[in-house]
Amino acid sequence: MLVHLRAVACPKGIQANMQTARAQKKRLPPMPSRQAQLQEDTAYRVMRLLEHNPDLTQRELAQHLGVSVGGLNYCLKALMQKGWVKMQNFSQSKNKFGYVYLLTPTGMAEKAALTGRFLHRKMAEYEALRAEIEGLRAETAETAEPTASGPNVR
Repeated sequence: MLVHLRAVACPKGIQANMQTARAQKKRLPPMPSRQAQLQEDTAYRVMRLLEHNPDLTQRELAQHLGVSVGGLNYCLKALMQKGWVKMQNFSQSKNKFGYVYLLTPTGMAEKAALTGRFLHRKMAEYEALRAEIEGLRAETAETAEPTASGPNVR
């Protein structure tokens, strides 16, 4: 069975609102998913550690970050692929394989941007947590106060 659809003209006001909404949608950056934020946080932490300790082994880095060695390896490969970190052979390294991980100039600039986003997210988390704690304290204070209409218990 074939169904024929007719084109229906939108009133000009609705059409203008739809165009405005599309234009605003194009200007807004997409909200990163929770997984993307976690990956960005991990990348930031890796880059922060590498900046101060470039000769850490992958196992040591993973232990500092609380992630698996495989997860860290995946992150390092992604950072190297983006050109933010480079692996360099260095015979004086305490790392038995003789490698150091260095931030590239692009990596340093990206780390600065990641730092700002990381700080913004953590401040938002802090404010939400602080508001929740204040609400719980108020709720606890209300339940702890004796009611005026209740009997006096001694």
